[in-house]
Amino acid sequence: MATSEVHGVDRAQRPAGGVRRRRTRLLALVIAVLLLVLAAVLGLAVGARPVAFDEVVRIIVGAASRDSADAAAVLDLRLPRTVAAIVAGAGLGVAGAVVQAVTRNPLADPGILGVTSGSAFAVALAVGFFGVSAASGWVWFSLVGAGLATVAVSLIGGAGRGGGGPARLTLAGLALGSVLAGITSSIVLSDPRRFDAVRAWEVGSLADRGWEPVLTVAPFVAVGLVVALVAARPLDAVSLGDEHAASVGVSVPTVRVLSLIVVTLLAGGATAIVGPIAFVGLIVAHTARGLVGPSQPWITGLSALLGPALLLLADVLGRVVAPPGELAAGLVTAAVGAPVLIAIARRRRVGGS
Repeated sequence: MATSEVHGVDRAQRPAGGVRRRRTRLLALVIAVLLLVLAAVLGLAVGARPVAFDEVVRIIVGAASRDSADAAAVLDLRLPRTVAAIVAGAGLGVAGAVVQAVTRNPLADPGILGVTSGSAFAVALAVGFFGVSAASGWVWFSLVGAGLATVAVSLIGGAGRGGGGPARLTLAGLALGSVLAGITSSIVLSDPRRFDAVRAWEVGSLADRGWEPVLTVAPFVAVGLVVALVAARPLDAVSLGDEHAASVGVSVPTVRVLSLIVVTLLAGGATAIVGPIAFVGLIVAHTARGLVGPSQPWITGLSALLGPALLLLADVLGRVVAPPGELAAGLVTAAVGAPVLIAIARRRRVGGS
C-alpha cells in the first residue's frame, strides 16, 4: 500500500514538474525575444546622432521622410550594422551551444577553441597573398579557415591517451588560436596600408558594415542554424557520453560531422562579417543552459536569440563609453567574457569533467 502511494505521488509530481519546466522555458524564450527587440531598437537609435525611439519606428515603417538626416543615420548606417550583429550573434551563439554539447565542455567557445582565429588567419592570407580586397570575397576563406581550425583542434586534442577530454580540447584550442593569432598579426603588420580594412575587422568591430558582406554570409548562417536544430536532439544524447548515445541508436560519428559543419558555417560566417569576436558563444550557451536546463533544442533556440542581443548590446555600449569615438564590440565582449570564463572555471573542476 505504501509503495503504491509513493508511486502515485511520483506520477502526480512528474507532470507538475514538467509543466513548471515548460513554463520556465517559455518565459525565458519570451524574455529573450523582448531583449533582442529592445537591443535592436537601441542599435538603431543610439549613436553619435541620437534618434528618438518613436522616430526610429516611424522611419522603419516608412511613416517618416526618408530624406532626413535621422533617416540616413538609421537606414544607411545603423540598419545594416544591426542586421550584421543579428546574423553574426546568432551564428556565434548557436556555434557555442553546439561546441559545448559535442565536447561536453562548459568552457568551449568558437573563439577559445581557435575557430575564429582560423578564420582570421585565412582572411589575412586571402588579402595578403591572393589579393582579395572585397569583404564578400573573405567569406570563402573564413569558412575554410574555420573548418580547418576545428578539424585541427579535434585531432590535436584527441591525440594520445586521454585525448578528447574537455581540458585537452580547450588547451589545444587556446594553443592553436594563439599561434594563428600571432601569425595573423605579423602578416597584418607587414603592410599596414594593404591590411587597413583587415585591422579594423580584426578587433571585432561592427562599424561601417554594409549590406554586401551580410547578404553574402546570411545564407550560410541560415543553413547552419537549420542543421543545428536538426542535430539538437542527437546532441542531447551525445552530451551524456558516446556510449549512452550509441545505446539509444544515435550515430556518434554522424553527429560529430554535423557539428563540425555547423560550427564551420556559423562561426566562419559570423567571423567573416564582424571579425574574430570571442566569448559570445561561451556566455550565451552557458546562460541558456542555466535558464532552460540540459535540453539541446531549447538551448539552441535560446542561444539564437541571446547571441544577437548580447552582440547588439555590446555594440551599443561601445558607442557610448568613449565619445566621440567608439569601442569595438569585440573588446566589450572580451571585457565581459573573461570574468565569466574565470567564474565558470572556478565553479567546475574542468580537468575532471
